[in-house]
Amino acid sequence: MHAVRVKYRERQKYICYEGQLTFKSFLECVSKKFEISTLDLKVYDDLNTEVDEDAFAFLVMKPDLGVLEVCLPKDSDFEESSWPRNRDDLTRLARMIEKILREKPGGERILTEYARKKSLTDSRRRDMVKILVAHMASEHGTSPSRRVKEDYAKGITALFPYLADPQGTLGYEHYYNPVDGGGFLAWRVKTLQKEASEGQKKRNPQPLTGGPDSGDRTPFSKENRLTTETQCCEAIALMKHTTDEAIIKEKMKQTFIHRQEMVHDPVKSSEIFTTFPRFLDVKGMIVQDFSLMFGDDISAKFLEKWPTHYRQKVLEQTRGLTQTSNLEDLLHNAESTTEELEDGWDSEMSSILLLIHLMPPSPHGRNKRPGKLSARQAIDHLVKFIKTGTSIEGHLDSITESCQPYLLAVGTKRSATHKYFIVIDKHAIPCQSPDSLASFDELFKAHFVFATSYNRDLANVYHFLQTAVYQIDTATTKVNPRVKEMRARMLH
Repeated sequence: MHAVRVKYRERQKYICYEGQLTFKSFLECVSKKFEISTLDLKVYDDLNTEVDEDAFAFLVMKPDLGVLEVCLPKDSDFEESSWPRNRDDLTRLARMIEKILREKPGGERILTEYARKKSLTDSRRRDMVKILVAHMASEHGTSPSRRVKEDYAKGITALFPYLADPQGTLGYEHYYNPVDGGGFLAWRVKTLQKEASEGQKKRNPQPLTGGPDSGDRTPFSKENRLTTETQCCEAIALMKHTTDEAIIKEKMKQTFIHRQEMVHDPVKSSEIFTTFPRFLDVKGMIVQDFSLMFGDDISAKFLEKWPTHYRQKVLEQTRGLTQTSNLEDLLHNAESTTEELEDGWDSEMSSILLLIHLMPPSPHGRNKRPGKLSARQAIDHLVKFIKTGTSIEGHLDSITESCQPYLLAVGTKRSATHKYFIVIDKHAIPCQSPDSLASFDELFKAHFVFATSYNRDLANVYHFLQTAVYQIDTATTKVNPRVKEMRARMLH
């Protein structure tokens, strides 16, 4: 057993260890002993010389190491500022922020980026603010007090000292300014409040409000429903740790009603993949939830009716359109009987993409200008392709703005796709089948399972499938006249 004397501010303690002590394990021991974050810790020897990882490996072998002093950067600057004198309070807030980030999806990336760069990109900063405000809302409601918002802001700059504004009076005003109520945290809180208000309006009975984000829906099945909060919490805890897929699927059935209440809550909906992470590694959960919502008969309609009725109708209608190179390629592939085509999507995916040409994006915006998205551009909102071996995580990291669910195809080429994912909220959910039709069917169902609206440039296509093929909310969904025309052509 060996020991090293360590000093932090006015306190000294022994760090005891057996075997080899690495720089990383030393910092972890210091963190536990003094209850401080390991981020940005500086280490100095008794001559006040900074000790890095290489020097530590040499010094730790010396028989008399002396006292090693650890401190956070700019500790002296903080003492002279107007920050609270209660260091324990700042340490508590920093540890609170670190705990939240470590427990939430995407939080580790934020901690890693700061540790590497001593700063955060705009994208990572936005991710951090969203995570923290979602936690704030779940703990304190959508109208948190000034003190709560200020505590989170203090915690951010206590955990990440290089994010503090050295010219600011407090250093954390850009996250929350207690004087004028501004800052990134306050702005995100206002956005949540607006979303909650709009969500409340959507729940009020109104005509023509059918669709995936309609909150007024009676589930097809309520069997095996868990009735108490305690039962749901126990089932959720079990699912997170068990590897038995049969148990996971059964517990997912039992927590279905709880999950639907969650996805329709503007605050709790952002936590759906944290609470139910098995969506991300157990296939078939989307299809199961959709069947519980509408029943097996409706769930089977697309895979029953598309190959036997609608596919041929789509090909007939497409031949009458003005032909473009993209449309000709899709039509050629859709009519092909070859399993693996030289270029473009396979036959089944091509037939689905023809729907976008038949019902292209409608002009949107206040002025309804004709500069709308083309059908070819809209296809990229439905399905994207990456080659086998490309990092899925890298693809998710490249997403810089909010987008509606889409398919991510993985294969050697578009016509030789061997795996599909549904991308939603920077998460990749593996599809149950590598088949194009089955994966698209699952993508459609994901909108209802997670109560997310359609991409507005694909709304005509989705509304047609919803009302004509699946026959969901046909009387209460407002659709474009083009959709009604297409229903008339294909249903007679």
